[in-house]
Amino acid sequence: MVHRSGLPDNPEVWLRHETIDAFVLTGCTDLAPSSAQTYRSWLRHMRATLAWLERGEQAPPPMKAPKKVSPPYSPAQLSHLRGWAEHLPGQARGDALALMALAFGCGLTSGEVAAVRTGHLRRLDSGAIVVTVPGTQRLIVCRVAWEDILAHAADQPGDAFVFRPGRASRHAKNLFSSWTARHTPTGALPTLSVRRLRSSWIVELLSARIDVGVVAAAAGMSASALARYQHFVPALDELTAVALLRGRDR
Repeated sequence: MVHRSGLPDNPEVWLRHETIDAFVLTGCTDLAPSSAQTYRSWLRHMRATLAWLERGEQAPPPMKAPKKVSPPYSPAQLSHLRGWAEHLPGQARGDALALMALAFGCGLTSGEVAAVRTGHLRRLDSGAIVVTVPGTQRLIVCRVAWEDILAHAADQPGDAFVFRPGRASRHAKNLFSSWTARHTPTGALPTLSVRRLRSSWIVELLSARIDVGVVAAAAGMSASALARYQHFVPALDELTAVALLRGRDR
């Protein structure tokens, strides 16, 4: 690359910040963004090892690879997964429904699902279920289709974890993977995944055209980060788009 660019045979020139960035941006186009970022980090570490950063050069700006988002389940898959969960025996049924209610009904992350106890559930006069996640201040309201699951959990005595209430520790090892390994959905359905359930929650809210700021605040994300989910959101039909753009009559 340096020879094609006409650069001199000088390692100090090769490892300049601008040369490294040019190599990553133009010579690594066939690599995944995360792999290109790794190459850049290696080259910069090599430069730092040679102590060339001691010459007063400014630290380079970070180059971040875009994060991948887990694809949401389809509405049909979600419906069938709930049907499968409701037919599981004993505690497995409660665990599966709690997992879906917290991740798809409330949009919680894996760590938040693991942390929520029954004492964190509050029922409003309207019937809405508000979830207070330890360490967060955002407003988390369960979707109406899943309120009955969390309302039932809130009525249980004590202050147990909502998902897998028999555990004593919030940070149980392999909390989700061990459960999903023992409970595989039937009928060629995909495995339950907290990340995919949360993605499904985000896409459902965006598809309902709920204000992006409201969705971002509930998810604990920036509004710009939600752009990664937009290609999963179906386009509006023309009649609906016209009605939204026109607004209401005064």
